[in-house]
Amino acid sequence: MSAAGDRLQDTARKAALALPATDHGYPFTEHLDVYKVAGKVFLIITDDPDDQIITVKCEPNHAHAQTCEHATITPGRYLDKQHWISIGPGTGITRRLVIDAVEYSYDLVVETLPRHERPGAR
Repeated sequence: MSAAGDRLQDTARKAALALPATDHGYPFTEHLDVYKVAGKVFLIITDDPDDQIITVKCEPNHAHAQTCEHATITPGRYLDKQHWISIGPGTGITRRLVIDAVEYSYDLVVETLPRHERPGAR
């Protein structure tokens, strides 16, 4: 297990839990920590020590730019490869990038919710 992977995952967890109305659990397997808002997934953290990644929702053009810019950002591992990206530890993967990715994913999901289901304004 890499220290960089641990930091990536810890940063993503803290960022997600700081967002309004976020809950999480392990609905798929014991190695996938899934974060949701209003029942909709915005973050998956892979707890497998051999594969320390996070997967977030992303607008397709932004996703393409991220995968071109960073070797450890790839099309989403578990979901639609056009609308999700997976981020692993590596060069250029900063704390700020991880926080921004989690918050961006959350915002994309919240935008799709009916107004009465949206958490308080951020």
